[in-house]
Amino acid sequence: MAAMANADGGHVIFGVRDDGTVLGVQIGAQTKERVVQAITGNTDPTLYPTVEYVDLDSKTVIVVTVARSANRPHLVRGRAYKRVGAANQSMDRAEYERLLRERPGAEYDGQVIMQATVDDIAWDKVERYLALREQATGRRMTIPPQQILQARGCLAEAEGALHPTVAGLLLFGTDPQALLSRSYVTVIRFRGRDTAHGYYDRRDLIGTLPEMVDAAEAYLWENIQHGGRIRTLRREDLHEYPQPALRECLVNAVAHRDYSVRGSRIIVSVFEDRIEFNSPGPLPGPVTVENILEQQYSRSPRIVRVLFEMGYIEEVGMGMDNVYRWLAEASQPEPALRDTGASFIITLYRLDIEKVLAEEKAKAIDLVALGLNQRQQEAVEYVLEQGRITNREYRGLTGVSRRWATKEIREMVDLGILTVQGTGRAIHYVMMRD
Repeated sequence: MAAMANADGGHVIFGVRDDGTVLGVQIGAQTKERVVQAITGNTDPTLYPTVEYVDLDSKTVIVVTVARSANRPHLVRGRAYKRVGAANQSMDRAEYERLLRERPGAEYDGQVIMQATVDDIAWDKVERYLALREQATGRRMTIPPQQILQARGCLAEAEGALHPTVAGLLLFGTDPQALLSRSYVTVIRFRGRDTAHGYYDRRDLIGTLPEMVDAAEAYLWENIQHGGRIRTLRREDLHEYPQPALRECLVNAVAHRDYSVRGSRIIVSVFEDRIEFNSPGPLPGPVTVENILEQQYSRSPRIVRVLFEMGYIEEVGMGMDNVYRWLAEASQPEPALRDTGASFIITLYRLDIEKVLAEEKAKAIDLVALGLNQRQQEAVEYVLEQGRITNREYRGLTGVSRRWATKEIREMVDLGILTVQGTGRAIHYVMMRD
């Protein structure tokens, strides 16, 4: 039962063979209590199951159920187990310690850094945070900045003195990497679509989390392709990746990586056809690749709160939803998500701007080549935006007479650009469909 509670929960049925044969069990006055006591008396922290009697094939069986526990890991006789398929396996030390950190109130970002002091806090960065917070909320905080950091879990008292926590150093430290050496971001631009051909450039970005997000976003934006196209006679910018999606993936990486993993850092790999955001540590708590758009959980709640108050996180729990939306709006594929157990990787696929422009050029109507004057071009733009135009609307848009409006509209109908719909006073014109 402890192994199930340490994984995804489950049921144990007494009175049924492995082949499904129902044998049933003898039920006594204290059977249920004894089953519960056998589990509660041998688990640490104490695990409380649900015990039910169920009738199957005219026989009674006992169904014992445990849910996925928020208080994992549970020990049995001093050892931790997890359920893998139909077997119980001993839990390794790394996973055991990770589950300990994910217990409510035991998050790693709240751990005190005893080697650091309040002098390791850059108070100008705290002032920037307060200014951004006031801008976002419209409310000024009147208590001293030091107390604010204590309230946010960025400073904590230990051994009679105030010390920064992991969150405090990462968000406001003068030199976060001096004590948290692997808390930086590496951005690498590779040649081609894999690592086999080496790379053009590599940047190791250091500083606080907001500073690294800003620097990484600026670097990516500078090193991807940009273009433009004309839609409804106006220029529309094209980018290989939507800028908000790039920023959100960077914020996701710094906000949700496992900072207790000290042997790795965030790596952003830029390939010819994609960008991969590799964040140390698996998905936290109950979050999986399958439920990531519905399930919310943060292994670093202090960091997430401050980033939210600074405007780096627009709406808690909606980051990946927004990435999907921005990609869809840009007509780009959905991101690929992968949890390796050691890291979480988000992959964005680039928009082939040259291909898009070539395809649209092939489909485009060259209004000038067709002989349309400026008034007629404006009318086409109006129809594309509004869906239709009438003779009255054409006159109002261009300032010409009714007779001249009729003539110019008729020219566009004859050219196959517009088509007539309706009769009498309901006549209007729409774009000719392919």
